[in-house]
Order: sequence, then structure tokens, then C-alpha cells
Amino acid sequence: MNRTSDNIISEVIENRQLIKSLAKNDFKTKFAGSYLGTIWAFVQPVITVLIYWFVFEKAIGMRASIRGELPLPYVLWLVAGIVPWFFFSDCISAGTAVLSEYNYLVKKVVFNIDILPVVKVFSSIFVHVFFVAFMVLLFVLYGYLPDMYMLQAAYYSFGVLLLALGFSYLTSAISVFFPDVRQIVNIALQIGIWATPIMWNVDDMKSKIPGAALVLLKCNPLYYIVLGYRESFIDKVWFWEHPGMTVYFWAFTIVVCLLGVSIFKRLKVHFADVL
Repeated sequence: MNRTSDNIISEVIENRQLIKSLAKNDFKTKFAGSYLGTIWAFVQPVITVLIYWFVFEKAIGMRASIRGELPLPYVLWLVAGIVPWFFFSDCISAGTAVLSEYNYLVKKVVFNIDILPVVKVFSSIFVHVFFVAFMVLLFVLYGYLPDMYMLQAAYYSFGVLLLALGFSYLTSAISVFFPDVRQIVNIALQIGIWATPIMWNVDDMKSKIPGAALVLLKCNPLYYIVLGYRESFIDKVWFWEHPGMTVYFWAFTIVVCLLGVSIFKRLKVHFADVL
């Protein structure tokens, strides 16, 4: 870690109460004005899961398995992969537009704008915690009781949080000068949900996709997260059993965080003039 990242960490620690307060307020105001309020934050992901479940299991007949052998309800396999994606997608979408949304704070000389991307990411945690709990309940209803492996969800969630935070610093800073970044990010997320093996199993495609393409797909850092969630809830595998993938993911995440924070720090002196 360099001094720039150390400064961000210390600023987050020093302003933790302010971040907590702003994150709560951000979550509440996101759906202000609608009759159901924050309930919409949970309804849309649930509807999305139901649509994917109906299309892929009922219409197409997709099957799921435990370690490639025992049958598994497809909805469990789907939920274990899509819940961390919802968290990542929500963090990136919100984080990219955070400076424009809070432009009135950016223009205040006394306000520390370095914490704004953190506020957006922490705001997304509320929904993510709910869906992790919902996922555990769903597994219990299907007869899969909680165990020690499921505790790894906290580890993988922390990984998603840091990765999304790094990207948020990067995209939020660039979007101030190049607003089209928001549209590019939305398109990238639409592609990403299919490029990440969430609805389909990468091992089932070995005979259909060239080896180089499979390697490229596995270089997607979200592949590590989705695989990790499924191995925590379904296959019962510890994260340290994939040392190569673990090292790659954290190296990638650290590079993204350092790059994002560095660019944010360099450009922030111009934010107030442009917004």
C-alpha cells in the first residue's frame, strides 16, 4: 500500500460515523417519494431472480449439481451466484454517479469528498445483507442447514466491497469529465452478468468454448467471487483450497483500488470547477 491508500483508510476511519449516517440517509432517500419506499430495493432483485429461474429451469430445463454429482434445485445454484453480482452491480452503478449526485457537497470546501464513494458502497450493504440472509433461509427451506462453510460469505462479500470501491473511485472521478462513462458502465454490467458464469456453468462449456476463451472468462475477478459463494453454500470448499485464484483476485483488487484512489486524488482538485 502507498501513502495515498493509507490516507484514504485513515480518512474512512476518522469519518466512520459520518459515513454511517450518510449511508443510511442515502439508502432511505433513494426511494423517497414512492409509496413502498425502501421495499423497492428488495422487490426488483427478487423479481429478477424469479424471471431467471423460470426461464432457465422451467423453460430451458437447466440443471444444477453438487460437485458435479448430486442433483440440486437450480434456484439455489442461481441465487448463490447472483446475490454477490447484485451487490457488485449496485455498488458500481451508484458509485459512478456519486459525485454528480452529491455535487452540492463536492463544492463545499470544508467537506471531505474522498469518503463519498465509500458512502455509496456502504449504502448498498443493507440490501446485500438482506439477500445473504434470504439466501441462507432459502437453503434451509430446501433442507440445506447452515454450517461453517457459509461463514465464508462474509469473506467474499468483503472482497466484492473492496473491488467495487476501487472501481467506484476510478469511474466516479472520470465521469466528472466524461459523463458517458456512466452509460459505458451500464453496458459493461449488462455484458458482465453474462460473461460471469451466473446463469450457466463454465465447466459445462469446456467442449463448446476454446480453451483460451475459458481462461479469459476465469480471469474475470467476479468469477472467483461467484465460484466462492457457490462453494461456500453448495460444494463446501474453503477459499484457501484455490491459492492461485485467491492470490490473483486480491492482487487484481489491490491494483484496482490503488489505481482508482490515485486517479481520484489527482483529479479531485478540479471536481468543483466542472460540476
